[in-house]
Amino acid sequence: MKDILIITNYFPPEIGAASNRIFHLAEGLQKRECNVSVITPLPNYPKGEIFNDYKGRFKFSSIENNIKVYRLWLYANNSKSKLLRLFAMISYSLSLICFFCFNKIPKTVIIQSPPLLVAFTSILFLKSKNRKLILNVSDLWPLAGLELGAFKRNSIYRLLQKIEHYNYKKADLILGQSEEILSHIQSIFPKKDTFLYRNYPQIEAPKVLQKHNSDNKIKMVYAGLLGVAQGIYKLCHELDYSRVEFHIYGDGAERSLIKNFIESNTDLPIYYHGELTRNKLHESIIQYDLTIIPLLNRIYGSVPSKIFEYSKLGIPIIYFGGGEGETLIENNKLGWIAKAGDYTDLNNTINKISTAELQKIRASIRKQAFQVFNLEKQLDSLIKTI
Repeated sequence: MKDILIITNYFPPEIGAASNRIFHLAEGLQKRECNVSVITPLPNYPKGEIFNDYKGRFKFSSIENNIKVYRLWLYANNSKSKLLRLFAMISYSLSLICFFCFNKIPKTVIIQSPPLLVAFTSILFLKSKNRKLILNVSDLWPLAGLELGAFKRNSIYRLLQKIEHYNYKKADLILGQSEEILSHIQSIFPKKDTFLYRNYPQIEAPKVLQKHNSDNKIKMVYAGLLGVAQGIYKLCHELDYSRVEFHIYGDGAERSLIKNFIESNTDLPIYYHGELTRNKLHESIIQYDLTIIPLLNRIYGSVPSKIFEYSKLGIPIIYFGGGEGETLIENNKLGWIAKAGDYTDLNNTINKISTAELQKIRASIRKQAFQVFNLEKQLDSLIKTI
């Protein structure tokens, strides 16, 4: 039985795509006769506060689904201050170093990146101990930060690039969540071993709902992070509501702005439903006709995991984010594409969709998703590589 350690910033009971991805990876490896352990911070995402059950602890360990989980202290916050966010990463990095010094580390280690600093700390410390290091790259930092406006092309950006390149160079194998991520890495290190590891969810097959809308209105839903990158607040302003109701689930930096907009525009069919657990959310959003997956700006390397999750629920998708996600939607016939950042094109696309068409394609979307976005087959291939 192979011993594998996973180092990550996100893990259940935290919610979201990142924690789900790492949980399914750990669980899948465990089921394939690996002895898996996980190092992660004390739960704090997305509010930036340590969860009540873990407050007052410096560390906490437990066995969860036959996986040994070590939860370490960090300075939790969700401040917009770059200095405070940096301090949070440094605090977790220091906790990792202490753990490495006083605990036996398995020969194979999977390290989540970003955050770059945590990955750098892990690689720098463990490479000297002759471990096989597998870097799991879910976003291209600092490039993604540059495209989001978080960084400028200055000395700090160049320093982060050096850290990024060091991480790639020292990793024995790199897992990437998109073809664009792997292309970027191989443009820097052409001979680097890579593996495409998509963020496929593990969910039960839902019952496809047959619905009839007498008013011919499309009930569109967004569920997820209400952050700046998703641009839901701007979307509320720009949508043409003549044929669409807009329902919103989630939490994040724009929540208050969105709620205030809804309260100030009671004539518009916009509804905010708060935040739900994953299972409750699936039960709720399957009732809608269409889901939208937006990105305010196209981010190179980013493929939203909602594509895989919502298609498995059988919900038609309108994709409004550009990049590799468009190819996945088009090639697998999962819905419609609107030109990224073009709200006129988005509204025109929505207005051309008939409610009858939305119902007709639900079963075929679900069938295609379960055939193509298969986590078990992906894990079978991965275990042969590591």
